[in-house]
Amino acid sequence: MGRIPLAEQMRPQTLDEVIGQSHLLGEGELLRQIAKRGEPVSLILWGPPGTGKTTLARIIAREVNAEFVELSAVTSGKKDVERVIEHARQNWNLGLRTILFVDEIHRFNKAQQDAFLPHVESGLITLIGATTENPSFEVITPLLSRTRVLVLQQLTKDEIVSVLKRALKTLKQTKRVSPKALDYLAELADGDARVALGNLELALSFGGKVTPEVVKAAAQRRLPGYDKKGDAHYDVISAFIKSLRGSDAVAAAYYLARMIDAGEDPKFIARRMVVFASEDIGLAGNGALSLAVATFEAVERVGLPEAKYNLFHCAIALARSQKSREITDLMNEAFSLAHKYPNSPVPLHLRNAPTKLMKDLGYGKDYKWQAGFQHEKGFLPEEVREESSSR
Repeated sequence: MGRIPLAEQMRPQTLDEVIGQSHLLGEGELLRQIAKRGEPVSLILWGPPGTGKTTLARIIAREVNAEFVELSAVTSGKKDVERVIEHARQNWNLGLRTILFVDEIHRFNKAQQDAFLPHVESGLITLIGATTENPSFEVITPLLSRTRVLVLQQLTKDEIVSVLKRALKTLKQTKRVSPKALDYLAELADGDARVALGNLELALSFGGKVTPEVVKAAAQRRLPGYDKKGDAHYDVISAFIKSLRGSDAVAAAYYLARMIDAGEDPKFIARRMVVFASEDIGLAGNGALSLAVATFEAVERVGLPEAKYNLFHCAIALARSQKSREITDLMNEAFSLAHKYPNSPVPLHLRNAPTKLMKDLGYGKDYKWQAGFQHEKGFLPEEVREESSSR
């Protein structure tokens, strides 16, 4: 049997053991009230990684005497949801409550989120969703209206230090870690208690006194190959876009596979391809934008793992398409002129002329409503036209 990670060993079992989130756990605050009344409430817990979303959900289930069932939106599909609902029905018939905790609920597509609605509404399940993304963009409105959204705050440096001190006290290792090392561990964690405890565990495994130098070595050893908020995240998406731009379909597919394997949000990838279709292909392949938008919609409707076919279809097509920067170049030139001449008056012959007075003043003069009509005075304000023609 594998050794239980320190972060799991130190997971709080009661609300009083939770460090941080005083705005939710203080006397009279919502989570305290839920625990006191013993009545579960459907919630969306929104906050950065390592702030206690899973821990709080488990504690709530324990406090209200409900069975805690956990699903990950990354790895679960329709059949998994159906099994949980059937299990909840069995609990219901036995007079038992079921709390369904969905980690990364924003990764479920609209259809998957819709499936929860009737069961949340009927009370068959109490839903607690956890997300690091803004739920107003990622969770469907009907589900939001049936839940309470609670914002979890990133842990402060002092709170992280408190988490570490409690762990050291439990392990009876308090004297092994210097105060400076504790501070450094807290700084490196960036508000994530799980990261702090992971670094501490590895630093302790080196043996001897834990100093800032030991902490640094431990942190470097456990650096992930792909972190959705770190440099690797931006490096890989950059390599993906550059591969598309360079018309290398194999390289684009490779980086796409890496992102999917690492758990990257497929909608993030699809959004970047929508932008690429106009920015780098544009008029050279007008169908590229339609394909990219259709891919984004497919990702929303289908979700992973099936949507990987749509993502690869789009990526390979974009890589093989002819490229043009004409739209990007013209857009940049237009903004440059607009910023330089933000108040240049619209030429009289282009102005709207809804009244006789305006027509008499020259509004809309000699303009003809026909396709391809070229007015002898052009369409730009004179000063803008002169600069534009000189570029």
